[in-house]
Amino acid sequence: MNNLSSVISFITYLAFQVIFIRHWALFDLAFCFVYLSFLLFLPLQINPLLLLLLGFGMGFCIDIFYDTLGIHAACCVLVAYMRPRITSLIKPSGGYDVGMKPYLSIMGAQWFIIYTLLITTIHHLPLFMIEAWGANLLSFTLLKAFLSIIFTSSVVVMFQYLFYRS
Repeated sequence: MNNLSSVISFITYLAFQVIFIRHWALFDLAFCFVYLSFLLFLPLQINPLLLLLLGFGMGFCIDIFYDTLGIHAACCVLVAYMRPRITSLIKPSGGYDVGMKPYLSIMGAQWFIIYTLLITTIHHLPLFMIEAWGANLLSFTLLKAFLSIIFTSSVVVMFQYLFYRS
C-alpha cells in the first residue's frame, strides 16, 4: 500500500465515520464504528510499529471528533497490537502472500467474517466497558457491545460486497 492511497484511505474512513456513520444507532443499543475498516484492510505484512502508529492516529482523530478522551485511541492501539496475532491464529494452510490485503474477495467469506468478528470484538468490548466505567451495568454494557459488534461487522461485510468486488 503506497503512501498516497494510505492517506486517502485514512481520510475517507475518518470523514465517513464522522460525517455519516456517527449518528447511526439502532435503538440506542447498537452503534457502528466503520472507521475500524481502515485497520482491518491494511496489508497483512505491515510493519507492527507502523500499524500501532496508524491505529493510534485513527483512534486519536475519532476521539477528537467524538470528544471521548482517548477511549477510541486506546482501543485502536489494542486492535493494532492484536491484529498480527489474530491473523497468525486464523492463517490459511497455504499461508499469506507478500503484500496480501485482507479483502473478502481475496481471503474468502469464512476467513473474512471470522477475522472481522474477532477484530471488532477486540475493539468493542474494551470500548464499551471503559465507556460504562465499571461493572454496575455489566449486562446492559455487554448487550450494547454484542449488538454493536454484529452491526459494525455487518456493515463492514456489506461494504466489502459493494466496493471491493474482484
